[in-house]
Amino acid sequence: MAATAVRYLRSVGAATTAGPHATPRPHTTAGPPHTPPEALPRPDLRAVRDGERLPVDPAEFRRVLGHFASGVTVVTARDADGPTGFACQSFASLSLDPPLVAFMVARTSATWPRIARAGAFCVNVLGAEQGSLCRGFAVSGADKFAGVAYEDAPATGSPLLDSVPAWVDCRVHAVHTGGDHLIVVGRVEALGAAAEGEPLLFHRGMFGRFSR
Repeated sequence: MAATAVRYLRSVGAATTAGPHATPRPHTTAGPPHTPPEALPRPDLRAVRDGERLPVDPAEFRRVLGHFASGVTVVTARDADGPTGFACQSFASLSLDPPLVAFMVARTSATWPRIARAGAFCVNVLGAEQGSLCRGFAVSGADKFAGVAYEDAPATGSPLLDSVPAWVDCRVHAVHTGGDHLIVVGRVEALGAAAEGEPLLFHRGMFGRFSR
């Protein structure tokens, strides 16, 4: 729910694009209205104590874990400032009853606070020909929606990108800390998939496609 994300933002003082004169958004869950927190600099996050040696080299960690092939998604949302989103490789189904999914996002992400304030998001599963779309949403600070066609997802109004082979429309259910990332759990409100379409795959730093 939106209240879950709001509690998270209040507890950590997360960064937000809203300035000191931003108008509070209407509260959509039970309880008094709230004002989004003012923008703060990105934190310098460490999951180990100063002077403590990391158990593995970060570059080696990335190299080895890069051997795990995954699909690619774009997680989108809409807050008071308009549409927002980011490319996300770390997405998975979590529970069937209730229907839950999860994605992981860096705690320093500038997009996550906007998703948290929206309290909802849409996971757009990318197809084999949508590598350039993924690259556009992987760039920080750019107008990621420039020239991108989308419509409103049916349950939350989050951007549903055109021609994606599958999508999952969710509300924020819970947020957990996982080292230098956050584990965001979404409760599925609606979803859909095309009858045909190959997935976009990511493996060892490169895009690929499934072949039978």
